[in-house]
Amino acid sequence: MVRRRRLVVVSVTAVHEVGLLVFDGMKMLDVAGPGEVFAEANLMGANYRIQLVSVDGKDVRSSSGMRVAVDGADTDAGRLDTVVIAGGEELPTRPMDDGLRDAAAQLAGRSGRISSVCTGAFILGAAGLLDGKRATTHWKYTRDLALRHPSTTVEPDAIFVKDGTTYTSAGVTAGIDLALALLEEDHGPDLTRAVAKSLVVYMQRAGGQSQFSAAVLAPVPRTPVLRRVLDAVTADPAAPHSLDRMAEIARVSPRHLSRLFREELDTTPAKYVGMVRFDVAKALLDAGHSVTRAAQVAGYGTPESLRRAFISQLSISPLRYQRRFLSTTA
Repeated sequence: MVRRRRLVVVSVTAVHEVGLLVFDGMKMLDVAGPGEVFAEANLMGANYRIQLVSVDGKDVRSSSGMRVAVDGADTDAGRLDTVVIAGGEELPTRPMDDGLRDAAAQLAGRSGRISSVCTGAFILGAAGLLDGKRATTHWKYTRDLALRHPSTTVEPDAIFVKDGTTYTSAGVTAGIDLALALLEEDHGPDLTRAVAKSLVVYMQRAGGQSQFSAAVLAPVPRTPVLRRVLDAVTADPAAPHSLDRMAEIARVSPRHLSRLFREELDTTPAKYVGMVRFDVAKALLDAGHSVTRAAQVAGYGTPESLRRAFISQLSISPLRYQRRFLSTTA
C-alpha cells in the first residue's frame, strides 16, 4: 500500500502584515530565515504579506556584502501585525543608532507583536521595549545585554523568549525557531509542523543555545589569591576541589574564599568547579574523545555522572551532543 503524504492547507482570507526592519550590516539569515517560514506557510494557505523596511527607505547591505532591496521606510509601513528586527555584529559594541532605536519604538507602537533575531534584542532594549521583561540574544552577548539593560531578565540558554507581545531569539538560525513559534500561534501546530518538515528543520530543537556556545568565560579575578585557586582548578579539574582544599590553596578561610567568589565571579566555589569540569568535558567530546574518557579527565568519575550533567545542562546526552557537533557526516 502506498501512503499518500497529507498536505496541510489552511483557509485564510485576512492578510497578516509582517514588517522586517533591516539596516546596513544586518545578518542576512536573520531576515531570510523568518521570511522563508512565512513564505512557505503561504504555499499552504496562510496569507502573510512581508515588507522589508529601513530607517530612510533606502536599500541596505548585509554583513556579507549582499545588497538588499527594501520596500520603503519604516514610517511608511502602516499598521503591522508582526514586526521582526534583524541583528548585526556591531550592535552590542557600538552606541545605538538613534534612527534604529526610534524606528523600533514606532513600529512597536503600531504593531500587534514585535520580535528580534539575535542581537536585534539590543535595538529593542535601546527603545525601552525590554524594560521589566524577559529576553534573550546570541549566547556571546547575553551578559552584555544584561549589563546594558539591568531591568531586563536575560535568559542566556533560551532559543527564544516570549514575554507578552514581545519576542526575542538567540543567534541567527534561531530566527527560524522564532518564526515557527509565531506561525504556530497564528495557525496551530499542524500547519507549523508541515512548514518545518518542508524546510527540513525541527519544530523545537532539543536543548538550549548553551550546547552551541564556547566555554563560559568567567570574569578575570582581581585578587591574586583567587587567581591561584582558579589556576589550580583549571590545571587539574579532576582533583577533589572541595571548599576546604581550595581554601588551603588560597591560604584563606573557607568563608572568606566563598565571599571572594561571590563578589568577583558572582558564583560559588562549587558552581565554578562544576562549570570548568563541564566545559572541559565538552571540549574533550568536541575533540573526539569517548564519553568515558571525557568523564574521567573532567572529574566526573563515571559516564553516568557526565550523562546526568549533560541532561541537566543541555537536555541531551553526551553521545548525542558529540554526534551532533563532531561531523556533518552521519
